[in-house]
Amino acid sequence: MSTPQQPAANPQPTATNGKRKRMMTLLVLVIVIAAVAYGLYYFLVARFTESTDDAYVNGNVVQITPQVTGTVIAVNADDTQTVKIGDPLVQLDPADSRIALQQAEANLGQTVRQVRGLFADDSQYQAQVAQRQSDLSRAQDDLRRRMEVAQTGAVSQEEISHARDAVKSAEATLEAAQQQLAANRALTANTTIANHPNVMAAAARVRDAYLSNARNTLPAPVTGYVAKRSVQVGQRVSPGTPLMSVVPLNAVWVDANFKEVQLKHMGIGQPVEMTADVYGSSVVFHGKVVGFSAGTGSAFSLLPAQNATGNWIKVVQRLPVRISLDPEELQKHPLRIGLSMQVDVNIKNETGSHLGNAPNTVYQTDVFAKYGDEADAEIARIIAENAGQSAGKAQVSSTATAPGAAKPAARLM
Repeated sequence: MSTPQQPAANPQPTATNGKRKRMMTLLVLVIVIAAVAYGLYYFLVARFTESTDDAYVNGNVVQITPQVTGTVIAVNADDTQTVKIGDPLVQLDPADSRIALQQAEANLGQTVRQVRGLFADDSQYQAQVAQRQSDLSRAQDDLRRRMEVAQTGAVSQEEISHARDAVKSAEATLEAAQQQLAANRALTANTTIANHPNVMAAAARVRDAYLSNARNTLPAPVTGYVAKRSVQVGQRVSPGTPLMSVVPLNAVWVDANFKEVQLKHMGIGQPVEMTADVYGSSVVFHGKVVGFSAGTGSAFSLLPAQNATGNWIKVVQRLPVRISLDPEELQKHPLRIGLSMQVDVNIKNETGSHLGNAPNTVYQTDVFAKYGDEADAEIARIIAENAGQSAGKAQVSSTATAPGAAKPAARLM
């Protein structure tokens, strides 16, 4: 009986096992390469970087508020518009303040003329003293002559008595004139018309009225964009009422909220790379760490957490870190307050501290300084006009009767 032939062995499982082995080898190789690449990336880059997406653009919001009470008669800017420093934003009705300014200016002019009269009285009282001295000298001479001839009987005792009384009267009159001169000099000593106390008090009232009138125009303290406009024409406003805000977008910064475990190696001055959601990863902003907040966001919240309560749950806290931006990059790609940012801080250089080296920032504007300068110029004009007119009239009246006196008077004026 013949034995049936066995079928030949199928080579397919052997080929499949070899292919699977190659795939597994390739997968292991890819994993090893990826692990090595990640290890290199971590030791060369990642371990020197702290990142967060809890970061937002922040900036100054300059609030426009009136300093005087008044009715709004003009609003010269609206939301989203750009204004330059010094541009008039809101105009209040200046009728009442203008009247007060005119009254103060008139009072200053009158005071200058009165003080001018005080200086002129010095010369008058000096002349009176000289006249009284002459009267006293004449009375003394009369008494002396009568006393010389009294022995001869040519002059009666009554006449000598009258002469003696005349001397006493002249002495008293001279004393009174000297006291008047001293009293007037006490009002003008060590001073001039411009810095006389009465003139300075009147000038202060003019300055106050001038500032009150000038403050009816509310200028833009900085250059920026108008936001949060709430003022309307015809509205009655008082000092401190918020009318609108001006946001200078050329000086914004980023507040990045890092977890407390990320702050160990972070310091002031470290370089930062940032991307904004509005531009995407194609636009990279560069900046530096410039400061750390004095407390966490939870500690400074409106209702801070009470950690001593029985139902307290530990939560990882976040500390705001302030990051500056490159002004040139801001000019090319403007940012708005509140936009989200992705922040990566390079912590390789740990020489910076958390608090000690934070730079001081100064914000200031000089748009209001011109009000004081203009008020001073107006005061000087009023003083010069009133003092000059008085001096000119006095010079003309005193030289009009003298031949050839016109030329000296013209030179003095």
